[in-house]
Amino acid sequence: MESFVNWLNGIIWSDALIYLCLATGLFYTFATRFMQVRMVKEMIQLMFKGKSSDAGVSSFQALSMALAGRVGTGNIAGVATAIAFGGPGAVFWMWLIAFLGAGSAFVEAALGQVYKTKQDGQFRGGPAYYIEKGLNMKWYAVLFAIVTVLATGVLLPGVQANSIASGMTTAFNIDPVITGIVLVVLLAVIIFGGVKRIANVAQIVVPFMAGGYIIMAVLIVIANFSEIPAVFSMIFSSAFGAHAAFGGIIGAAISWGVKRGIYSNEAGQGTAPHAAAAAEVSHPAKQGLVQAFSIYIDTLFVCSATAFMILITGMYNVIPEGAAPIVNNLGDVSPGPDFTIRAVETFLPGFGAPFIAIALLFFAFTTIMGYYYMAETNLAYINQKTRRIWAEFALKLVILFATFYGSVKTASLAWGLGDIGVGSMAWLNIIAILLLTKPALKVLRDYEAQKKEGKDPVFDPVKLGIKNAEFWEKEYIPEVPSDKKSNNTFNF
Repeated sequence: MESFVNWLNGIIWSDALIYLCLATGLFYTFATRFMQVRMVKEMIQLMFKGKSSDAGVSSFQALSMALAGRVGTGNIAGVATAIAFGGPGAVFWMWLIAFLGAGSAFVEAALGQVYKTKQDGQFRGGPAYYIEKGLNMKWYAVLFAIVTVLATGVLLPGVQANSIASGMTTAFNIDPVITGIVLVVLLAVIIFGGVKRIANVAQIVVPFMAGGYIIMAVLIVIANFSEIPAVFSMIFSSAFGAHAAFGGIIGAAISWGVKRGIYSNEAGQGTAPHAAAAAEVSHPAKQGLVQAFSIYIDTLFVCSATAFMILITGMYNVIPEGAAPIVNNLGDVSPGPDFTIRAVETFLPGFGAPFIAIALLFFAFTTIMGYYYMAETNLAYINQKTRRIWAEFALKLVILFATFYGSVKTASLAWGLGDIGVGSMAWLNIIAILLLTKPALKVLRDYEAQKKEGKDPVFDPVKLGIKNAEFWEKEYIPEVPSDKKSNNTFNF
């Protein structure tokens, strides 16, 4: 079974998917006229605007929910693996894929908003919804929904839980069973509280976890301040094959940097649009821009924090696959969290394992929260004609069981199956957004035109010729500016 899963994974996560992600990001970079550079200020401003409502969450809550799914163990282990097999130059290619991926992230998030619906009193949306409404391909949408429920609701949560349990055992000698029980209780309290509780927890935990991790990285960099120019030089020279030691592995640097960058930021893979669609905004482009910035947070901030901790302290090996070691500073240490643990140890001896264990706890637990929300949204899509309460309850039980099981068992097969699910989501979603490029670009142009006129943009799909945006056509009521509201008071 495991050999078959690995074989299938090799096909799904082949170079073809990497090239497709790169080409899609490059295409949207030019199609949006380098939106990810031109509109950075706008992205930051929009993050903190907007309010939640009975049906939706605020832009910042939606951003936090998306980051909860994006920022996970890959930001620690994935970066270390990229450096180990691709050398320091892999970090540059991770940065590049983040820059290109921001264009794809804008498009899929904006489409999630355009074709969202109000279902059971809550906003729902994502690839399944825009595939059906935008492409009129119900079978394609159902296929995506089923794949996503299986991947994010059944296969992947246990793997994240296993990372938490392993870290807790290493750092604090806590029995995995105890860790599993605690995780299940905490997760149950959150997911049985609905999307609003997920959003409320995410908006507190995500900034805290990312901020704390980045602060540690900054402190380590400051402690090794004199090494900064050398590290930057090593990253850039290695990325283009000009470094004396790493020049021969430029292909590996590109391959591993791109792979880990795509895996970490998930741009175009169809995960973030679920959270983006839940936001209460007046125009889809607003949340598209916010979600584009989430790629920068994930890769340029959190992944870079890991990279600089490892490189500036020299706590890494570079062992290209099938080749002799180029750098062997750590001896027989497997690529992964141990690289970062050793880096933290150079700054705070004895604190490396506890710090990474706690970081993994927050990173992986919020990822499980994000997985649940994605699975629940796609289950809601499947059940939109007839709500099946038992199915929703069963999904909660399954994800709780998967979390506990993953805590106490190794999950190599589950990793493989989960990768198949996520890779399948990526193929299905990228093809869909490419087919929906026209309405996505109309959304961006309309937003920019209204901003140029000094307006707070409001979306009107009929005016733009976008069909099946039913919520915006039939239910959305633009908020009247306070200075234009009628005054019904009387003076006597």
